[in-house]
Amino acid sequence: MPEFSGQSAKAADFHKKPRWAAGMEVSVKYLFQSEIKQEDGGFRIPIPFNIWEVCRQRDVIQAEVTIDGRQMKCELLPKEKGSYVLQIGDSDAAGLVQGKNYEILLHVTGSLIRMDQDSPYSLEHPIRRIDGMSVIIQPEDGLCGQACVAMLAGVTLEEVIRVMDCREWQATMGRVISALNYYGLDHSDVIVFTEGRETELPRCCIMMERMGRFCHYLVHYDGKFYDSNLGVLEEYDMGKLLGYLEIKC
Repeated sequence: MPEFSGQSAKAADFHKKPRWAAGMEVSVKYLFQSEIKQEDGGFRIPIPFNIWEVCRQRDVIQAEVTIDGRQMKCELLPKEKGSYVLQIGDSDAAGLVQGKNYEILLHVTGSLIRMDQDSPYSLEHPIRRIDGMSVIIQPEDGLCGQACVAMLAGVTLEEVIRVMDCREWQATMGRVISALNYYGLDHSDVIVFTEGRETELPRCCIMMERMGRFCHYLVHYDGKFYDSNLGVLEEYDMGKLLGYLEIKC
């Protein structure tokens, strides 16, 4: 399996700095590694993360994908409980090698849930410039996504719950990104999935750790890990990391 740094030259071309109006719906791309398989009369690519965790759409999803520098249309086909496979056409699969691991960029348009509140913040006038981090401990399980947003924005957990309009176990990455947009906190438009491979994290990011069908979220900032369950950690086992979203600071 090739080394996956999340910072390759190809991946760098994908990381365009987003520009959005406060409260505006934007889409996010997903960068991961997977292989192509021919099955059930088509060419399919396993998706290594739960689509429902990052995307509000259900059933069959129309999307775009870039494989080996080639951009093409595709469909995401549901299997069960947020597990999907990506299907491409026969002509698009021509020239691609079955069983080979490719770096894949998936783009699902309209994938974020819009925050309906009128935000007083923007990229030019965010709630704060991130120059430090204080850990917030969640009072009960299922609030780690809201806690990450609160740590990054420098506000209370109660405020973020109100802004996101979601309670325990409801803060998918899609909702978290929409909340970052609400607070004017700049971030990459690509979620990088590392799936336990050794990775050099950016200075600040939201980390996704797989926990069964759900994800546990924590913040990495300046070499330390801010976990709403465990507090501030000096070290982290990258083998548990599913992926991350870079926060610009």
